[in-house]
Amino acid sequence: MTNVIEIKNLSKSFGSHEVLRDVNFSVKKGEVVCLIGSSGSGKSTLLRCVNLLETPSGGNIIYNGENILDSKHNVEQYRTHLGMVFQQFNLFNNLNVIDNCTVGQQKVLKRSKAEAIEKAMKYLEVVGMAQYKNAKPRQLSGGQKQRVAIARALAMDPDVMLFDEPTSALDPEMVGEVLKVMRMLASQGNTMLIVTHEMEFAREVADRIVFMDKGVIVEEGHPDQVLVNPQHERTKEFLKRTLKS
Repeated sequence: MTNVIEIKNLSKSFGSHEVLRDVNFSVKKGEVVCLIGSSGSGKSTLLRCVNLLETPSGGNIIYNGENILDSKHNVEQYRTHLGMVFQQFNLFNNLNVIDNCTVGQQKVLKRSKAEAIEKAMKYLEVVGMAQYKNAKPRQLSGGQKQRVAIARALAMDPDVMLFDEPTSALDPEMVGEVLKVMRMLASQGNTMLIVTHEMEFAREVADRIVFMDKGVIVEEGHPDQVLVNPQHERTKEFLKRTLKS
């Protein structure tokens, strides 16, 4: 499998505060990688660096063999290949569901309205939200909003789906409906990079788990290796606190 994204020696500081330090890892085509670690470990910052919502302080991000941090690269063009799903949904509250899912396609990908609607409906169907196409976000539950956000990202036909703790803003009973959609996407071979606190979900869907602590990657490997038989003390401590006994 070829690397879609490769992170090399990535660092990120906010002023004198170093959030990421010499981070190296890759995501292969069709692979599901879960980033785990306690709050403040740098997971979300790493994800935001991958799609350049944050500008790395150093290092390289290689996308399909090219360093996208080179000044000659078009950041907006690069971002069209990444589907981003945020904690807080980031839907446009003044637009209904179908418009939320077509506006990016029309503006960024220059698709016709008809084509954009067709694509949006396809993915709203996939996430079980097609019947809500005319609803405004305020009429939806948190779980429904997040499923719309996933459909919106998928409608852009991204190479990689990025999820930044997609269930952390949801009530417990809504978490399941979003994870169900993500499980389905994983089973269909979508390339996914997921920041999550849902350990059972990570164990189930991830090809690889990356454990971060204080801005560095401490351990990575197959879910059974990292979650069941961790090698590092910091990983063991984290899992002791996190995994239900």
